[in-house]
Amino acid sequence: MIEKDLLRRFLFAELGVRGEWVKLNDSWQAAKQHQQGPDIVQQQLGQALAAVVMLSATIKFKGSLIMQAQGDGQIKTLVAQATDEKKIRGLVRSVGEINEGALEDLFGDGRLVLTIGSDNGRPYQGIVPLQGQNLAAAIQTYFEQSEQLKTRLWLFANDTQAAGLLLQEVPQQQKDPDDWERIVLLANTITSQELLDLDSEAILYRLFNEDKVTIYPAEPVEFGCSCSREKIENTLRTLGRAELEQILQERPLIEVDCEFCNGNYQFDSIDVEKLLRTDSLVNSDTKH
Repeated sequence: MIEKDLLRRFLFAELGVRGEWVKLNDSWQAAKQHQQGPDIVQQQLGQALAAVVMLSATIKFKGSLIMQAQGDGQIKTLVAQATDEKKIRGLVRSVGEINEGALEDLFGDGRLVLTIGSDNGRPYQGIVPLQGQNLAAAIQTYFEQSEQLKTRLWLFANDTQAAGLLLQEVPQQQKDPDDWERIVLLANTITSQELLDLDSEAILYRLFNEDKVTIYPAEPVEFGCSCSREKIENTLRTLGRAELEQILQERPLIEVDCEFCNGNYQFDSIDVEKLLRTDSLVNSDTKH
């Protein structure tokens, strides 16, 4: 049975190295159908989504991991998000014609921001320059500078699927550094076609058949947008009555579109009055 929309974790227990493999199919199609841009732009989004699924799985948390790449080049913004439940979404914005090249050629002068938003505490954010041959290289730089963890990624995407492979040192497990270099050297022989076409066990056997590898059960990945009418209402409340009424004087409806899923939310004068009245009641109860 062909593996689709799955994350598989694996471990070289004797070497102090852990890894992850991910394949996105239907989830990739669902995420990109709301985004515009040439193939090279879409491929960047696919690689980013594969990356955030794997990165989110390296940490224990309840919330979401967001990767954002911004620059002054042809690709202006790239956002990919994965929750602890393996729900993904993303968006990309670009202008003009885009030729293949390194990150500086695509994004210009930019930065890569990784944000861990936990339901239990304040968000953690790390920032590195958006430099290198590809997104994998920029993410590796992030881990070297911010986490001091040896990490390597291989990311590929085409029109039908996106895939990724990640290797990382296990913290607090001092092993022979030659083992790490050997495993990375083997992984570097993977081709884009193999990573996109082969299942996880076939890839791991192809790369590491001479090593003892523990493979963990598959974890499903799916597209899921976290937008909701309630969240939009909370945002509108922050604008205040005067600004909301001013908008409604100029148009019959306040319309808000979600850039991730193309969801459309509409609020007329009655809806606005209702949400403002609810806000007033909440504030009144708080004072008492």
